[in-house]
Amino acid sequence: MVELKSPREIEKMRVTGGFVADVLAGVHERAAVGVNLLDLEAYVRERIRERGAVSCYWDYAPSFGRGPFRNTVCLSVNDAVLHGLPHDYALRDGDVLTADLAVSIDGWVADAAVTSVVGTPDPADLRLVRATEEALAAGIAAARPGGRLGDVSAAIGAVAAAYGYPVNTEFGGHGLGRTMHEDPHVPNTGRAGRGFRLRPGLTLAIEPWFAAGTDRIVTDPDGWTLRSADGSRCAHSEHTIAVTEDGPLVLTAADRLTPAAG
Repeated sequence: MVELKSPREIEKMRVTGGFVADVLAGVHERAAVGVNLLDLEAYVRERIRERGAVSCYWDYAPSFGRGPFRNTVCLSVNDAVLHGLPHDYALRDGDVLTADLAVSIDGWVADAAVTSVVGTPDPADLRLVRATEEALAAGIAAARPGGRLGDVSAAIGAVAAAYGYPVNTEFGGHGLGRTMHEDPHVPNTGRAGRGFRLRPGLTLAIEPWFAAGTDRIVTDPDGWTLRSADGSRCAHSEHTIAVTEDGPLVLTAADRLTPAAG
Protein backbone atom coordinates (compact mmCIF):
# COMPACT_ATOMS: atom_id res chain seq x y z
CA MET A 1 0.00 0.00 0.00
CA VAL A 2 1.25 3.48 -0.87
CA GLU A 3 0.92 6.05 1.92
CA LEU A 4 0.81 9.72 0.98
CA LYS A 5 2.45 12.04 3.51
CA SER A 6 1.12 15.36 4.74
CA PRO A 7 3.23 18.53 4.38
CA ARG A 8 3.98 18.31 8.12
CA GLU A 9 5.17 14.72 7.78
CA ILE A 10 7.32 15.63 4.79
CA GLU A 11 8.98 18.32 6.87
CA LYS A 12 9.79 15.72 9.51
CA MET A 13 11.36 13.55 6.82
CA ARG A 14 13.31 16.60 5.68
CA VAL A 15 14.84 16.89 9.17
CA THR A 16 16.00 13.29 8.91
CA GLY A 17 17.20 13.93 5.37
CA GLY A 18 19.37 16.83 6.48
CA PHE A 19 21.04 14.60 9.05
CA VAL A 20 21.63 11.83 6.48
CA ALA A 21 23.16 14.34 4.08
CA ASP A 22 25.45 15.74 6.77
CA VAL A 23 26.68 12.31 7.86
CA LEU A 24 27.35 11.28 4.25
CA ALA A 25 29.30 14.50 3.79
CA GLY A 26 31.39 13.50 6.81
CA VAL A 27 32.05 10.07 5.32
CA HIS A 28 33.02 11.69 2.02
CA GLU A 29 35.47 14.01 3.76
CA ARG A 30 37.06 11.16 5.76
CA ALA A 31 37.38 8.70 2.86
CA ALA A 32 41.09 9.00 2.10
CA VAL A 33 43.84 6.61 1.11
CA GLY A 34 44.67 4.38 4.10
CA VAL A 35 41.38 4.92 5.94
CA ASN A 36 39.75 1.67 7.04
CA LEU A 37 36.11 0.95 6.23
CA LEU A 38 35.60 -0.02 9.86
CA ASP A 39 36.67 3.48 10.92
CA LEU A 40 34.04 4.97 8.62
CA GLU A 41 31.43 2.63 10.10
CA ALA A 42 32.48 3.71 13.60
CA TYR A 43 32.14 7.38 12.61
CA VAL A 44 28.61 6.85 11.30
CA ARG A 45 27.63 4.80 14.35
CA GLU A 46 28.79 7.56 16.70
CA ARG A 47 26.97 10.28 14.73
CA ILE A 48 23.73 8.27 14.92
CA ARG A 49 24.19 7.72 18.65
CA GLU A 50 24.88 11.41 19.31
CA ARG A 51 21.77 12.47 17.39
CA GLY A 52 19.50 9.92 19.03
CA ALA A 53 18.60 8.57 15.60
CA VAL A 54 17.90 4.95 14.73
CA SER A 55 19.82 3.04 12.07
CA CYS A 56 17.56 1.41 9.48
CA TYR A 57 20.31 -1.14 8.74
CA TRP A 58 21.07 -2.42 12.22
CA ASP A 59 19.27 -5.75 12.62
CA TYR A 60 17.94 -5.43 9.05
CA ALA A 61 17.25 -8.97 7.82
CA PRO A 62 15.46 -9.07 4.43
CA SER A 63 15.04 -12.23 2.38
CA PHE A 64 17.98 -11.36 0.12
CA GLY A 65 20.50 -10.90 2.97
CA ARG A 66 22.18 -13.33 5.34
CA GLY A 67 20.94 -12.63 8.84
CA PRO A 68 20.93 -9.22 10.57
CA PHE A 69 23.14 -6.60 8.88
CA ARG A 70 24.64 -5.41 12.20
CA ASN A 71 26.16 -2.22 10.78
CA THR A 72 24.91 1.34 10.33
CA VAL A 73 26.10 2.18 6.81
CA CYS A 74 26.62 0.29 3.55
CA LEU A 75 30.16 0.79 2.19
CA SER A 76 30.73 -0.64 -1.29
CA VAL A 77 34.14 -0.51 -2.98
CA ASN A 78 35.02 -0.74 -6.70
CA ASP A 79 33.01 -3.61 -8.25
CA ALA A 80 30.68 -3.68 -5.21
CA VAL A 81 27.62 -1.48 -5.58
CA LEU A 82 24.90 -2.32 -3.04
CA HIS A 83 24.68 -3.50 0.57
CA GLY A 84 28.44 -3.39 1.03
CA LEU A 85 29.23 -4.89 4.42
CA PRO A 86 31.87 -2.78 6.25
CA HIS A 87 34.96 -4.91 6.86
CA ASP A 88 38.68 -4.64 7.59
CA TYR A 89 39.84 -2.92 4.40
CA ALA A 90 42.07 0.13 4.03
CA LEU A 91 41.10 2.34 1.10
CA ARG A 92 43.61 2.50 -1.76
CA ASP A 93 44.45 5.18 -4.28
CA GLY A 94 41.81 5.18 -7.02
CA ASP A 95 39.19 3.16 -5.14
CA VAL A 96 35.56 3.90 -5.94
CA LEU A 97 33.58 4.13 -2.70
CA THR A 98 29.80 4.22 -2.31
CA ALA A 99 28.30 5.11 1.06
CA ASP A 100 24.58 4.39 1.46
CA LEU A 101 22.80 5.52 4.63
CA ALA A 102 19.23 5.28 5.93
CA VAL A 103 18.16 6.41 9.39
CA SER A 104 14.98 7.22 11.28
CA ILE A 105 14.47 10.28 13.49
CA ASP A 106 11.27 10.61 15.51
CA GLY A 107 9.76 7.82 13.43
CA TRP A 108 10.52 9.25 9.98
CA VAL A 109 13.08 7.83 7.55
CA ALA A 110 15.39 9.28 4.92
CA ASP A 111 17.79 7.36 2.65
CA ALA A 112 20.62 8.58 0.41
CA ALA A 113 23.83 7.38 -1.23
CA VAL A 114 26.88 9.01 -2.76
CA THR A 115 29.80 7.57 -4.73
CA SER A 116 33.23 9.20 -4.76
CA VAL A 117 36.73 8.31 -5.92
CA VAL A 118 39.48 8.08 -3.32
CA GLY A 119 42.78 9.71 -4.18
CA THR A 120 43.73 9.78 -7.87
CA PRO A 121 40.63 9.32 -10.05
CA ASP A 122 40.43 7.33 -13.26
CA PRO A 123 38.45 9.30 -15.88
CA ALA A 124 36.36 6.21 -16.63
CA ASP A 125 35.32 6.02 -12.97
CA LEU A 126 34.43 9.71 -12.88
CA ARG A 127 32.32 9.20 -16.00
CA LEU A 128 30.45 6.35 -14.31
CA VAL A 129 29.82 8.39 -11.16
CA ARG A 130 28.67 11.34 -13.25
CA ALA A 131 26.23 9.11 -15.15
CA THR A 132 24.51 8.07 -11.90
CA GLU A 133 24.36 11.69 -10.73
CA GLU A 134 22.83 12.82 -14.02
CA ALA A 135 20.40 9.90 -13.98
CA LEU A 136 19.39 10.83 -10.43
CA ALA A 137 18.78 14.44 -11.46
CA ALA A 138 16.73 13.31 -14.46
CA GLY A 139 14.66 10.94 -12.33
CA ILE A 140 13.97 13.65 -9.77
CA ALA A 141 12.96 16.14 -12.47
CA ALA A 142 10.43 13.62 -13.80
CA ALA A 143 8.78 13.13 -10.39
CA ARG A 144 6.03 15.67 -10.97
CA PRO A 145 2.40 15.49 -9.85
CA GLY A 146 0.14 14.05 -12.52
CA GLY A 147 2.94 12.05 -14.10
CA ARG A 148 3.56 8.34 -13.83
CA LEU A 149 6.20 6.31 -12.04
CA GLY A 150 7.33 5.08 -15.44
CA ASP A 151 8.33 8.65 -16.28
CA VAL A 152 10.91 8.52 -13.47
CA SER A 153 12.21 5.10 -14.53
CA ALA A 154 12.35 6.10 -18.20
CA ALA A 155 14.31 9.27 -17.41
CA ILE A 156 16.89 7.27 -15.46
CA GLY A 157 17.13 4.62 -18.16
CA ALA A 158 17.60 7.22 -20.90
CA VAL A 159 20.70 8.58 -19.16
CA ALA A 160 22.12 5.07 -18.77
CA ALA A 161 21.50 4.39 -22.46
CA ALA A 162 23.15 7.66 -23.48
CA TYR A 163 26.27 6.69 -21.53
CA GLY A 164 26.16 3.11 -22.78
CA TYR A 165 25.69 1.49 -19.37
CA PRO A 166 23.41 -1.55 -18.93
CA VAL A 167 20.67 -1.41 -16.28
CA ASN A 168 19.77 -4.00 -13.66
CA THR A 169 16.08 -3.97 -12.66
CA GLU A 170 16.30 -6.36 -9.70
CA PHE A 171 17.22 -3.58 -7.27
CA GLY A 172 16.11 0.03 -7.63
CA GLY A 173 14.41 2.83 -5.79
CA HIS A 174 11.44 2.55 -3.45
CA GLY A 175 8.87 4.32 -1.38
CA LEU A 176 9.77 5.19 2.21
CA GLY A 177 8.57 7.19 5.17
CA ARG A 178 7.69 5.36 8.35
CA THR A 179 9.98 2.51 7.29
CA MET A 180 12.96 2.24 4.96
CA HIS A 181 11.19 0.22 2.27
CA GLU A 182 7.61 0.94 1.29
CA ASP A 183 5.64 0.72 -1.94
CA PRO A 184 6.14 1.46 -4.77
CA HIS A 185 9.25 -0.08 -6.33
CA VAL A 186 11.07 2.36 -8.64
CA PRO A 187 12.96 0.50 -11.42
CA ASN A 188 15.96 2.21 -13.00
CA THR A 189 14.52 1.86 -16.47
CA GLY A 190 10.98 1.71 -17.80
CA ARG A 191 8.36 3.20 -20.09
CA ALA A 192 7.12 6.75 -19.73
CA GLY A 193 3.41 7.17 -19.16
CA ARG A 194 3.05 3.83 -17.41
CA GLY A 195 2.67 2.78 -13.80
CA PHE A 196 1.56 4.41 -10.55
CA ARG A 197 0.27 7.97 -10.86
CA LEU A 198 2.44 10.50 -9.03
CA ARG A 199 0.51 12.53 -6.47
CA PRO A 200 1.49 15.15 -3.90
CA GLY A 201 2.58 13.47 -0.68
CA LEU A 202 4.34 10.57 -2.39
CA THR A 203 7.85 10.10 -0.96
CA LEU A 204 10.45 8.10 -2.84
CA ALA A 205 14.08 7.07 -2.66
CA ILE A 206 15.32 7.40 -6.22
CA GLU A 207 18.60 5.54 -6.66
CA PRO A 208 20.19 4.89 -10.04
CA TRP A 209 23.16 2.54 -9.86
CA PHE A 210 25.16 1.23 -12.79
CA ALA A 211 27.99 -1.21 -13.39
CA ALA A 212 30.28 -0.23 -16.23
CA GLY A 213 30.08 -3.52 -18.11
CA THR A 214 27.10 -5.64 -17.07
CA ASP A 215 23.56 -5.68 -15.72
CA ARG A 216 24.24 -8.85 -13.73
CA ILE A 217 25.20 -8.92 -10.07
CA VAL A 218 26.60 -11.58 -7.73
CA THR A 219 26.57 -11.84 -3.95
CA ASP A 220 29.73 -12.03 -1.84
CA PRO A 221 30.29 -14.91 0.61
CA ASP A 222 29.34 -12.43 3.38
CA GLY A 223 25.75 -12.85 2.15
CA TRP A 224 25.23 -9.11 1.67
CA THR A 225 27.63 -7.32 -0.64
CA LEU A 226 26.42 -7.18 -4.26
CA ARG A 227 29.05 -6.90 -7.01
CA SER A 228 29.07 -6.64 -10.78
CA ALA A 229 29.22 -10.13 -12.28
CA ASP A 230 32.10 -9.15 -14.59
CA GLY A 231 34.19 -7.29 -12.00
CA SER A 232 33.62 -3.88 -13.61
CA ARG A 233 33.45 -0.73 -11.50
CA CYS A 234 30.11 0.44 -10.08
CA ALA A 235 28.54 3.69 -8.89
CA HIS A 236 25.33 4.60 -7.05
CA SER A 237 23.63 7.94 -6.34
CA GLU A 238 20.46 8.34 -4.28
CA HIS A 239 18.18 10.98 -2.81
CA THR A 240 14.96 10.90 -0.85
CA ILE A 241 12.38 13.14 -2.52
CA ALA A 242 8.78 14.18 -2.04
CA VAL A 243 6.30 14.87 -4.82
CA THR A 244 4.59 18.19 -4.02
CA GLU A 245 2.07 20.45 -5.75
CA ASP A 246 5.04 22.54 -6.90
CA GLY A 247 7.08 19.58 -8.15
CA PRO A 248 9.78 17.37 -6.64
CA LEU A 249 11.39 18.37 -3.34
CA VAL A 250 14.76 16.84 -2.40
CA LEU A 251 14.75 15.92 1.29
CA THR A 252 18.40 14.78 1.46
CA ALA A 253 20.07 17.80 -0.13
CA ALA A 254 23.84 17.47 0.17
CA ASP A 255 25.33 20.86 -0.61
CA ARG A 256 28.65 19.99 1.06
CA LEU A 257 29.37 17.06 -1.26
CA THR A 258 31.79 17.66 -4.12
CA PRO A 259 30.31 16.45 -7.43
CA ALA A 260 32.29 14.22 -9.78
CA ALA A 261 34.49 16.21 -12.13
CA GLY A 262 36.16 15.45 -15.41
